[in-house]
Amino acid sequence: MLFSIKYCSIVKLVIECKKHLLKLTSCGVPFASGNVYTRIIYNTTMRRKVKNRNIVGPDSRYNSTKVSKFINYVMIGGKKSTAQDIVYGAFEVIKEKLKVEDPLETFNAALNNAGPVTEVRSRRIGGANYQVPREVREERRFMLALRWILEAAKSKQGKAMKFKLADELIAAANNEGSAVKKKEDTHRMAESNKAFAHFAW
Repeated sequence: MLFSIKYCSIVKLVIECKKHLLKLTSCGVPFASGNVYTRIIYNTTMRRKVKNRNIVGPDSRYNSTKVSKFINYVMIGGKKSTAQDIVYGAFEVIKEKLKVEDPLETFNAALNNAGPVTEVRSRRIGGANYQVPREVREERRFMLALRWILEAAKSKQGKAMKFKLADELIAAANNEGSAVKKKEDTHRMAESNKAFAHFAW
């Protein structure tokens, strides 16, 4: 059976069989026609729009939505005031160490340096799993950078969290540290599997 997928303003799936030509406007729906029983599993490059996504407002001190998301990511057990003390304390440490007025420049540089551009995703084709390189969406790139910086800070010992977080942000801003190493490893893996890029969906 030959499957041909066409993209139009409305996505249509055309399934060509030997004796049947079936046109479907839906996907993932089992159907039967004569002796032909087929289940369509349709993967598309377009993502569904998330309607109930929580929109995070800017924080009170720096008026930045990125800082607000960072505070929420640091927060554990709903203790937002504790998370704010850690993040704002880390920014104060950055001010003292780098002698800068605006720590957001270091923060944004760290996120840009730690966020991966490409990554590999597993896809099963013909009974085999392939590591397919994919471009990373902007939202996922931001969250991966936050995750890796926070994990690197948590792995250190002997200091308060604000000092460890400040050290990791400074290191990432200078293209150093564990978070940047993870990004480079991710890019290296995507580069080594670029032969499977045509399997991208």
